[in-house]
Amino acid sequence: MDIGKVIGTVVATRKDPSLDGTRLLIVQPLDEKQNPIKTPIVAVDTLKDAGEGEIVYYVTGGDAVGVLPGKRMPVDVAIVGLVDTISLLEEQSNT
Repeated sequence: MDIGKVIGTVVATRKDPSLDGTRLLIVQPLDEKQNPIKTPIVAVDTLKDAGEGEIVYYVTGGDAVGVLPGKRMPVDVAIVGLVDTISLLEEQSNT
């Protein structure tokens, strides 16, 4: 599972019937400090809730294909949650 920020949408006039009712969003992958890494990716919004500027977590590969119960989608990336907060433990020094 990885985190990213929604930075846009994709409009497809034709897509696989298994994707009917879903939205395609452009997600910028982020590191643990919310800095952009890699190149943006297209992800299916299985929540139907993610909006531009929101931090989301997503799955890739085989995990993305079967995210929706009883439905297999031809996708590489699927948004599976919205991030409320991120807390990092501070490194402790041994002095």
